[in-house]
Amino acid sequence: MLQQFLHRVWLRLVQRVDGPLLMIASLIMAAGLATVYSATYDASNRLLAQALNMAVGLCVMWTVAQLPPQKLMRFAIPLYVLGVLLLILVFFFGIKVNGARRWLSLGFTRIQPSELLKIAVPLMLAWYFHKHEAGLKVRHYVVACLLLLVPFALIAKQPDLGTAILVGAAGFYVLFFAGLPWKVIVGMFTVAAAVAPFAWTMLHDYQRKRILTLIDPTSDPLGAGYHIIQATIAIGSGGTFGKGWLAGTQTHLEFIPERHTDFIFAVFSEERGLIGNAILVLLYLLLIARGLMIAANASTLFARVMAGSITLSVFTYVFVNIGMVSGILPVVGVPLPFMSYGGTALVTLSISLGILMSIQTHRMLVMK
Repeated sequence: MLQQFLHRVWLRLVQRVDGPLLMIASLIMAAGLATVYSATYDASNRLLAQALNMAVGLCVMWTVAQLPPQKLMRFAIPLYVLGVLLLILVFFFGIKVNGARRWLSLGFTRIQPSELLKIAVPLMLAWYFHKHEAGLKVRHYVVACLLLLVPFALIAKQPDLGTAILVGAAGFYVLFFAGLPWKVIVGMFTVAAAVAPFAWTMLHDYQRKRILTLIDPTSDPLGAGYHIIQATIAIGSGGTFGKGWLAGTQTHLEFIPERHTDFIFAVFSEERGLIGNAILVLLYLLLIARGLMIAANASTLFARVMAGSITLSVFTYVFVNIGMVSGILPVVGVPLPFMSYGGTALVTLSISLGILMSIQTHRMLVMK
């Protein structure tokens, strides 16, 4: 009897969990936990905190996966409105750190409202296009662009250009999967290229310095160029097979800044080398391929555009972070998915994977 009960419990737990997604994400998180330990070996509390973050993330992922896509759509408007209101509150009551006002204090903890918009924006746009699926016209795309522009502008004003770009990318992917004409896409990029010189004058001094430093990091080796120089040294010193776990000199001599968060890829590269990097990139590619497969097989417009947006957003995170650490993109505050230390971003990513699982497993149940 006990064995049958445990079997039923196990089936209930895994019924709406997509095995491939969970396995790939778990492997990346395991690599991330080992790398966080190496990067913070003198601060064991961070390892325990990250392990707790991952446990919470897995629980959140499982919980979201239990909800059918129809119920997920009900959260679109409330989450979007809540997110925008919180962004507005940041301007009046937000905590200012290093010249940027991005956090709200709740007394016992603090939250970064812009993280909520990474889910709320694509969810809102996917719901909107699903609602008007029968007769999509130009005005619907215009309204969708306005829904995207509001949080984008509020986040960029904090200033947090990195997160604003990620939120904007997530919204754009929804527009793309919803059938935005190619002529419009080409026109948008043409306009963006045309206004780039004017946008340069609107950037903050530190943002312009990051871009100029990308061209020549040695122009400010102890300032803006320090991050890129030390990260590229760590990546190159890893060689083919790496120096080994806990043996990274750039890491343990504390040359790499933010080594357990945004620059954790430099730590991983130094210890695991080219072979380890290739395996890590392969895991991310498998995760993205699984997400695109789920999007391609989705049965509704909402499910298709939501799955596609989530998957390409994960790709954007990985590409921007690795590109930033490798010195081919400007330094922005973008964590490496399921690797970087931190609870808020990990929970956001877990919700995203939970939505993918919901779309896939509920489709399979309907087919049965």
